Amino acid sequence: MAKYSSKINKIRTFALSLVFVGFIIMYIGIFFKESVLLSSLFMILGLLSIGLSTVVYFWIGMLSTKAVRVICPGCDKETKVLGRVDMCMHCREPLTLDKGLEGKEFDESYNKKKMSK
Repeated sequence: MAKYSSKINKIRTFALSLVFVGFIIMYIGIFFKESVLLSSLFMILGLLSIGLSTVVYFWIGMLSTKAVRVICPGCDKETKVLGRVDMCMHCREPLTLDKGLEGKEFDESYNKKKMSK
């Protein structure tokens, strides 16, 4: 069985990893103190990574406001559903808003445009 998680949490994790990658890239720039050009290049690349994470956080925040809020039947907590199928943010219970998918095995491919026929 594959390990699934909520789409919103996946994107937030990606944005957080961009922050850490940016810091690591900037830290690598410290090792090139002799070369102002290389040091500056690593600092700028790290800053771009951190800036990109800000854009991703903003995007997922806007996307999160459009998500449908539901009460998870597994843990009775409120969670957000993006697309036709998603996982509960708290207990990772498969959730769907599509009556045709109820009772079927969870598959993230149900969210693809081709599968929506």
